[in-house]
Amino acid sequence: MQQAQSIDQVQEMLAEQGYVCGRALATVVFLSLKLGRPLFLEGEAGVGKTEIAKALALALGRRLIRLQCYEGLDAASAVYEWNFAAQMVAIRTAEAAGGADRASLQAEMFSDEFLIERPLLEAMRPDENGPPVLLIDELDRTDEPFEAFLLEALSDFQVTIPELGTIKAPEPPIVVLTSNRTREVHDALKRRCLYHWVDYPDFAREVEILKSRAPEASDQLSRELVAFVQRLRTEDLFKKPGVAETIDWANCLLALDVIDLSPEVIADTLGAILKYQDDITKLQGSEAKRILDEAKADLAELDAGTASLERA
Repeated sequence: MQQAQSIDQVQEMLAEQGYVCGRALATVVFLSLKLGRPLFLEGEAGVGKTEIAKALALALGRRLIRLQCYEGLDAASAVYEWNFAAQMVAIRTAEAAGGADRASLQAEMFSDEFLIERPLLEAMRPDENGPPVLLIDELDRTDEPFEAFLLEALSDFQVTIPELGTIKAPEPPIVVLTSNRTREVHDALKRRCLYHWVDYPDFAREVEILKSRAPEASDQLSRELVAFVQRLRTEDLFKKPGVAETIDWANCLLALDVIDLSPEVIADTLGAILKYQDDITKLQGSEAKRILDEAKADLAELDAGTASLERA
């Protein structure tokens, strides 16, 4: 198991797992590990918030436990439930055998044997490899009562099961919370965390990410693809493509043996980067060609600037 001793080492550890990040994000990850504080990541969908938790777990050799949030999620669903089917079988078996003591039977029914652990309880359990990485994904999908419960759970890193009592983590898990900011998360919860806004990467970093995640793509294709996606994000779209879509698109183009972008190729593969029909419709006809021409002009300007610097 690796231990991050510096910000640079955090960047290196994550890069080894295919996650390329800037120094600002590496700094907040390092501080989260160093201080034992939850890490709260906000940003548009597809910018890599969830992936950082996965990369962190792999880099540290820890188990990844994911709590996928949704509307209506409550504390019980996030912590535990009882295996009622198994309990009923055990009760009927005991009754058929006769002589079952009611008190002892009740104690047996509400024991670890019949307990189904959900992510928050799993994260509180000891692990021989060290505290796990607990990913609480898309917290903004839940409601305020669950936030209030989570605030308490993350304050003391313990949960209470009425039939068993309080279970406290021997070592706090590494907690990563993500939000797509479809609504504001309460300030009290944010104050418990170290915060970072994960933005779309600049051109150079997105090319670097693409080379890491789709190394088979040629330099020319990678640069054209990233330039086009970055231009696309400036358009008035319902859902702008994230880095995840950039990677998906690159893999689609590789599967089609595409060596460079053309309006025809773009029209055929728009479903890899745009997920709403209204957005796809906007790029039909000459629009895709216009954006591609602008992207290639951006590349030419960038190359000219680089050449000028090299001559200087």
